[in-house]
Amino acid sequence: QVQLVESGGGLVQAGGSLRLSCKASGNIFSTDVMGWYRQTPGNQRVLVAFINSDGRTAYDDSVKGRFAISRDFAKNTVSLQMNSLTPQDADVYYCHARVQHFRGEDYRDYWGQGTQVTVSS
Repeated sequence: QVQLVESGGGLVQAGGSLRLSCKASGNIFSTDVMGWYRQTPGNQRVLVAFINSDGRTAYDDSVKGRFAISRDFAKNTVSLQMNSLTPQDADVYYCHARVQHFRGEDYRDYWGQGTQVTVSS
């Protein structure tokens, strides 16, 4: 199978920055989209940003201009640089990857274990 291991969450003051990283490992033939979601108190996972296999990116409106997603295709890693953080950004952030185990197989979705981002005012 595939494991997604996240790192980089923590506590930061409002206006500060954090960088989240996620590495995918295991039985990976190819990886399509990779991205980051946040889980709201109502337990909904909401898209924060994603990056496609061709490098195209998309962001939730609330983070545009403050967050930047990047990807190392060779290492199967995705990172999220989070700047100008506000208390509203605080949540558990989850890494997501859509992975193909073998050529021609359907892609499958995998999730990391989540990393807490806390922003103090």
